[in-house]
Amino acid sequence: MGTDIEGLIEVRGLDGRWAARDWLPDCALVRDRYARECLFGYGGSLGLDRGRALFDQRGKPDDVSGDVPDDEINHSHSYATWAEVVAVDWDAPLADRPSWMHIGEWRPGPHGELVLHDVYRAPTEVLDAAEELFGEDLMPHEWPEGGEVHLDGVVYRPVDITPRVFAPPDGDRWGPAWAVMRELAAVHGDENVRLVVWFG
Repeated sequence: MGTDIEGLIEVRGLDGRWAARDWLPDCALVRDRYARECLFGYGGSLGLDRGRALFDQRGKPDDVSGDVPDDEINHSHSYATWAEVVAVDWDAPLADRPSWMHIGEWRPGPHGELVLHDVYRAPTEVLDAAEELFGEDLMPHEWPEGGEVHLDGVVYRPVDITPRVFAPPDGDRWGPAWAVMRELAAVHGDENVRLVVWFG
């Protein structure tokens, strides 16, 4: 069992009333607990500092359209206007320490420079190599400052918890939702397009 996310994109008309225009795209309905935590402060286990999620469980807007449910099954509402989404610093850390369990996999790029290839939970072999290197059993967030593990031609480093890493704005999960809002905002204005989400 798990909690589903639902949501819609609203537009404010000339009469000042909000009306539903589009439902949240299916790709954003995937149970991606890290993205949910970074965006809306719901669920997950990244260890964000309290209140640092981008649109942290703000509740349901008072002037929300009638399409947003208000019952005991649907809860933890949040929202964001397109103006707020545009203003996000996607690289700003959402915690004062790196993720305790994730590492970044860095590989040589086309010109020999290291390029971030992937981010995932630290596998046993990397943790074992770190223990041998640092002399004690440490999770990635405990590695010495600047510490990294070299293993089989790959460099592993701790990962800061940022929206770009765990909820990339151009990713295949949330990118389409932002694209819909961007298009609507070009017509109606940044402050007149709003995403509303809830969980249940």
